[in-house]
Amino acid sequence: MTLGAFLASTRETLFWIPDWIYAILLLSCAAGLALLLHRTVKRVLRRLIGSGNPFLQTLVTRTQGPGRMALVIFAVAVVLPAAPLSSPAALSVAKVLLVAFIVLVGWSALTAIELAAQFYLRRFRIDTDDNLLARKHVTQINILKRTVNILVVIITTSAVLMTFSAVRQYGVSLIASAGAAGLIVGLAARPVLANLIAGVQIAITQPIRIDDAVVVEGEWGWIEEITATYVVIKIWDWRRLIVPLSHFIEQPFQNWTRNTGQIIGSVFFYTDYTVPVDILRAKLEEIVKASPLWDGAVVNLQVVEAETETLKLRALMSARTSPRAWDLRCEVREKLLAFLQAEYPRALPRRRAELVETQGPAGDDGRGDTIRKTDKRGKAGNRPTSLDQGSVAMASG
Repeated sequence: MTLGAFLASTRETLFWIPDWIYAILLLSCAAGLALLLHRTVKRVLRRLIGSGNPFLQTLVTRTQGPGRMALVIFAVAVVLPAAPLSSPAALSVAKVLLVAFIVLVGWSALTAIELAAQFYLRRFRIDTDDNLLARKHVTQINILKRTVNILVVIITTSAVLMTFSAVRQYGVSLIASAGAAGLIVGLAARPVLANLIAGVQIAITQPIRIDDAVVVEGEWGWIEEITATYVVIKIWDWRRLIVPLSHFIEQPFQNWTRNTGQIIGSVFFYTDYTVPVDILRAKLEEIVKASPLWDGAVVNLQVVEAETETLKLRALMSARTSPRAWDLRCEVREKLLAFLQAEYPRALPRRRAELVETQGPAGDDGRGDTIRKTDKRGKAGNRPTSLDQGSVAMASG
């Protein structure tokens, strides 16, 4: 017995039910059978796949929504000709099915894009130190995926609108951007479109990638997320900086991991002129070589400036990543300062001054002395005495 004959005999048996109730029951039963079939097939597939293939399990999970919807649409469309509906009612149901089919196609496209991106990125891991290639591919796929998703949503929405004669022109305008309405929408959406285009440029040229260490607007952090219109930067203190995509195309910024995560850190010291630079350099090498944060590439100490009262020293050390470089800099700073305080306290910055004795006005006995303090560049006096900061000296007349 064919399906048409079965439905005809069923209608003859239930002749006493009004047409509109029978039509609702018929369409509901078709949808229910489709849902039951989908549930049964999903369980069978999960048992056949098992837990040994997580990707196929993900495939079944991600496609269950579109698959369920496709079976319902197909079942309702099959029994619709046998439903005792008037022409306007049947036309309305057919239009609903058409809209549902268009949405199904768009939904299926989004699911296919997501699955393809996941399948491609399975071989790349960004939770390792040497993850430059992985971050490159993750960034490209994520940006392109979001851009294509937006295009799919726009095309799907336009196709749905075009099925209704009352709003068909809006669907056409949304696709072709034609007419005054399209121009207005285009002008209003100019920032969004600019960021979308910037996203495509970033995906191709890649000035930034996921997990890059960057300095933007004076804030240092990591690229946490790249969406279709903006970038989320996780700042070192866990704040989030939201920056439009166009900023990375139009404005300068620092990228500390553009080619590699390796970076050189610097620590500056101000010391007295009496500091033993060679001993301090040897101590720096000892501290850095004993640290697990050092990558074994760069360690050096240089006198970069000789100022009026102090020497400016710069210690350089390298690390595999910027967080390691930051921790290594803090470690070197603390240990070198502790070394100077314990072994060479007089090499720490000091301020020098001179006390110069000059003849003052006579007192009651016709004699008097005045002591005038100048810095070490002051005029020569009769009896200069050199003092360190915090010490006290007296000159007798």
